[in-house]
Amino acid sequence: MPRIAETRDAAAPSSSEQHARVVRILAAAVTLATDKELERVQMHEVAKLAGVAVATLYRYFPSKTHLFVAVMLDQIDRMSAKYARHAQPEQSAKDSVHDTLLQVVRGLLRRPLLATAMIQSNSTAKASAVPDTAGVDRNFRQLLYDAAGIEQITERDARLLRVLIHSVFGIIQSCLNGRITIADAEADLRVSCDLLLAEWPESFAVV
Repeated sequence: MPRIAETRDAAAPSSSEQHARVVRILAAAVTLATDKELERVQMHEVAKLAGVAVATLYRYFPSKTHLFVAVMLDQIDRMSAKYARHAQPEQSAKDSVHDTLLQVVRGLLRRPLLATAMIQSNSTAKASAVPDTAGVDRNFRQLLYDAAGIEQITERDARLLRVLIHSVFGIIQSCLNGRITIADAEADLRVSCDLLLAEWPESFAVV
């Protein structure tokens, strides 16, 4: 399990050069965690592959947990750009969310070691110590709001999606642990969407 070495705020990149360094660091972390388990990914390896000093890496990411929560946030943002879309007239909001989640789950399971590193880091991180966890929650919910075409979000909608996301990550974790097959995971995802979003209207579009 990744350990948070110290509780302190991570530095935020403020220049284009610093942003470029952070992009390289995240890319290096993805590369290493795609091929080896999280426990075997060393921060000095990440720094070397990214072409930055170890001190620079720790300036932006005080621990491996900070780093892989940031990786997860970045991956969700990439998924948003790739998968999110407003519900189409011929497809219900529930089915739009299901189809988006199906693509997300398949994408994560294609790189199981990376998926494990991200989910494990995010699930064990305390929000007070790793602020990016809030971004992971917020941006993943927004991905699904966009898929459903929801513009005016009710407390009930937010709660339903929160419970659905908990279910989705449980399904992914069970698949990563070898408890269920990919086919089982996809079938369970369908059931979760059908049950939790059953009360949703066919469309949230304003007529």
